[in-house]
Amino acid sequence: MYKLTATLAKIIFFFIAKIELRNTYKLPENGGYVITCAHRGWLEIIALGISLPRPIHFMAKKELFRRKIIASFLTSIKAFPIDRENPSPSSIKTPVKLLKSGEIVGIFPSGTRAAENAPVKRGAVTIASLAKVPIVPITYEGPANLKDIWKYRKATITIGDPFIIEKTGKEEISAYVEKLERAIHLT
Repeated sequence: MYKLTATLAKIIFFFIAKIELRNTYKLPENGGYVITCAHRGWLEIIALGISLPRPIHFMAKKELFRRKIIASFLTSIKAFPIDRENPSPSSIKTPVKLLKSGEIVGIFPSGTRAAENAPVKRGAVTIASLAKVPIVPITYEGPANLKDIWKYRKATITIGDPFIIEKTGKEEISAYVEKLERAIHLT
């Protein structure tokens, strides 16, 4: 279903808007990694999903999985639910397991959509640290929703420099969170 949905989205984007992907050479060629991006709308999810060379398992708020048909669709395109209010051990175990098996996990580290640069939470750093995989910060510039497509007609995805969490003390984690915040809010 992921491939079918991505193909349909590529066709729609081809006729409506252009996606420019910059710095693909910075993406790790093998193994798992965490991609992070600021979350301003839902179109960056689609743009990332159809532009990156491998499928992405996006973390999504559990509220999106309330209706059975929507939950089934989201699961089929590799999204998995996270309870943001009461995180359980599976909030960490699921993405860490995916990463250790060589998959890509997409995390919006501010935890919610925001028109402005929302502060970054430490979840992406913690997950990457536990899985011992790099974080790849990405910036997205372009339409946030279908209405915006007609204004912008172009989206730019810029891949930043990957980094690995080497030290896990409280101060070091805070420094990595700040580094991530700077990287994904560059526009």
